[in-house]
Amino acid sequence: MVVLELSDHDVNRIFRALADATRRDIVRRTLVADVSVSQLAASYEMSFAAVQKHVAVLEDARLVTKEPRGRERMVRGNLDRIRQAQHLLDHFEELWRSRIDRLDILLAEGDPAPSDT
Repeated sequence: MVVLELSDHDVNRIFRALADATRRDIVRRTLVADVSVSQLAASYEMSFAAVQKHVAVLEDARLVTKEPRGRERMVRGNLDRIRQAQHLLDHFEELWRSRIDRLDILLAEGDPAPSDT
């Protein structure tokens, strides 16, 4: 499993960016289709500048890219980066499952054999 692609700094930026519901929604929308910042701003009850800041945080984490198209800036979700985050989460899940499996074994070893009395 390729987990070491991400530095601690990258991991922190990704999960800090995804910790916000609005940013998660922006990622979801931009994975479906390219969306202009103006279209995104119309979707939320916040200022255009606030949406731009959310996009900037996502861009800094490389979860989205922004490119000019005419007078607009189009935002596109970065599926490769999302996959990297998913691989990391899969790795953590494997770690915890193995710990739980070991705990189950220890608990089973500690159970006394049933008596026939």
